[in-house]
Amino acid sequence: MLRKTLAFATAASAVLSGAGIMLSAGPAMAQNEQFIPRLVYRTGAYAPNGIPFANGAADYITMLNERDGGINGIKLVMEECETGYATDKGVECYERLKGKGPTGAAYFSPLSTGITFALTEKAPGDKIPLLTTGYGRSESRNGAVFAWNFIAVGSYWTAADIAIQHIAKELGGFDKLKGKKISLVYHDSPYGKEPIAALEVRAKLNGFNFKAIPVTHPGVEQKSQWLAIRQDRPDYVLLWGWGVMNSTSIKEAAAVAYPRDKIIGVWWSGAEPDVIPAGDQAKGYKALMLQHGAGQFAVHADIEKNVYAKGQGVGKDTFGQVLYNRGLIDSLIGTEAIRTAQAKFGKKPLTGEEVRWGFENLNLTAARIKELGFEGMLAPIKFSCEDHQGADQGRVHQWDGKEWKIISDFYTADRKILDPMVAEYSAKYAAEKKITPRDCSKEK
Repeated sequence: MLRKTLAFATAASAVLSGAGIMLSAGPAMAQNEQFIPRLVYRTGAYAPNGIPFANGAADYITMLNERDGGINGIKLVMEECETGYATDKGVECYERLKGKGPTGAAYFSPLSTGITFALTEKAPGDKIPLLTTGYGRSESRNGAVFAWNFIAVGSYWTAADIAIQHIAKELGGFDKLKGKKISLVYHDSPYGKEPIAALEVRAKLNGFNFKAIPVTHPGVEQKSQWLAIRQDRPDYVLLWGWGVMNSTSIKEAAAVAYPRDKIIGVWWSGAEPDVIPAGDQAKGYKALMLQHGAGQFAVHADIEKNVYAKGQGVGKDTFGQVLYNRGLIDSLIGTEAIRTAQAKFGKKPLTGEEVRWGFENLNLTAARIKELGFEGMLAPIKFSCEDHQGADQGRVHQWDGKEWKIISDFYTADRKILDPMVAEYSAKYAAEKKITPRDCSKEK
């Protein structure tokens, strides 16, 4: 159905009974509306994880429209495009949606590292920012080279470093890592390969033996990988999976009697769809948190009042879940970038180039986060020309068979390790693509 305040669309109309919404052709847009496209996957192998994220992202924008009339009187119109997590479909969606609305797309949120890699080549020419909350190219933190990518909250290098810090804490110190075996079971895609470089650096620094073990898309066949793990007996296994791969990994770990409390998933392997299908076999499994976990906070009360009470929500069955909350955060960051840009360019629909300025000047303080209803979900974030990531923190939670329990304080990724990697890899990318890095001192 076409909501009064939120338009969903795909190339062809389709009813997604699992999501409880109908996707139809988008409406004609008024000149005072801001267009926000969303690349989603509500169908296919990755739908169980893609749906709650898309629900949270959509409900937050609906809430802004219903409660506030949009942003400073500018109504937000969002249109979804189904990618099935496929890079080629993601690019097709991007090309179809980038020019919509009176000023074109405000920004794109690809929800796929593979799609992000492809759109990184296109965004500079189209002057449309990419918001990749907790995923994407780790070196794109360097805004001088990656002027249009915003890898908000944390990169996969952040995640890898925090995972090793947590293992060191469990062992009793970084010196205890020496001689240990740590394996990475990863989705054989750009997403899964991202942490390898950071883990190799940590392995050399801390003296542990590191092994990377790929799993072919979509991840339902892993018996050989876990038989190899049983034979090798690593002290810890890091899991970089997505969709059905995650619950399959947990089941296969149980089948070879590998202790689930020695498995630590990345934050895309630490949500309800990753553990519930594994039943009791998932008890004890741990995963990183992209700062937030499951649960309801002040923003959820606003959504209940302004969206669900009016019969306009799309994610009631996923409300407050880990990935639903991440979708909220994703839309929060994007819409606050628009709000920031409006302070400079005026209370009107903005171009992607103007919204990019909003991202680079976004400063989400603790006070602002509380005002927005996200206190307890998110720590302060501040972007700049130089820093397109804005935060380096994460926690760890553990599945007790019924719910996620936070088991750690915040860890902060070691910038002394990661900054040289960002500089090295972004310089290589700039040389390869013949990019002259921006002089951020002139961007102030």
